[in-house]
Amino acid sequence: MDALPITELTERAREIFRRVVEGYLESGQPVGSKTLASDDAIDLSPASIRSVLADLEALGLLAAPHTSAGRMPTESGLRIFVDGMMRVAEPTAEERAQIEQRLADPGPVEQALEQASSVLSDLSGAAGMVMVPTREQRLAQFNMVDLGQGRALAILVGEDGAIENRVVELNNRMDHSTLERVTNYVTSRLSGRTLAEASTAMRREIATGKTQLDDASRDLVERGLAVWSEDAQSRPVLIVRGAANLLDDTALGDIERVRSLLDDLEGKQSVAELLDSARDAEAARIFIGSENRLFGLSGSSVIASPYRDREGRVVGVLGVIGPTRLNYARVVPMVDLTARSLGKLIT
Repeated sequence: MDALPITELTERAREIFRRVVEGYLESGQPVGSKTLASDDAIDLSPASIRSVLADLEALGLLAAPHTSAGRMPTESGLRIFVDGMMRVAEPTAEERAQIEQRLADPGPVEQALEQASSVLSDLSGAAGMVMVPTREQRLAQFNMVDLGQGRALAILVGEDGAIENRVVELNNRMDHSTLERVTNYVTSRLSGRTLAEASTAMRREIATGKTQLDDASRDLVERGLAVWSEDAQSRPVLIVRGAANLLDDTALGDIERVRSLLDDLEGKQSVAELLDSARDAEAARIFIGSENRLFGLSGSSVIASPYRDREGRVVGVLGVIGPTRLNYARVVPMVDLTARSLGKLIT
């Protein structure tokens, strides 16, 4: 059924519909006519309210899960609500402070991504998700330290200050002077390049005979760059924190849906592709239940927003995933604020 434009509802029906949706998102429970009748803003008898509720149910905007259990919004009803009726609530001063403080400490980008995912989970009560930036790390400095027993510690420093270490096996031809030559070569010739660019430049110099490295040094540089390149390609594209939040008291009565949702989260690549579809959005996008094939069984919702680097380029997407009864009005601005705060850390 196509979603009915909210403007086609009477003012009375719109107000009752809004109260039902807001009450359901607040409590997670269907809202009955008696509850609505006790609201001073609705000057109608319980019988008149029941009549309006029946009309809204016939339009496919509300559903009654059980007899005399009140009404709850359908997915179509939720879509109408978030697109045309939702009153967005700005993050509280406490929520704003927590987001900004958790993302204020300088450090590796990976740490900031972890913090962004965690703070979204903590504040929303759902699972937080952050896509790892697609841009590759650029080299700033490189060093190799002899560990003895045929091993060396390769230390890579990125332009954003991130530091990574790898233990590299050495062959018998390599000594301290070889490690020094490799360190000087990589730092002086390959700094400022991504791993892919560095590997291409290295192969080009070897092919044209322009490199001044001996065979042992070339081999060590090639193997070292290959290790980092393989690591970059195999890293998870999505960081998920707070999946345990999905197992709340209300989930116990719908355990199959939650199990399906957790299975979806295990397939991080598919979830990442969904988030990636929000790259072109100016602000948060909302995916509700079966509107997206991925969550057709679990009936889950995703709120996602792109985050940009300091030059305004979109480098990733973050968001939350949870049941369709997410408090959209509260979570949407929270996701947007986290995206802006994270973007300030991305160079």
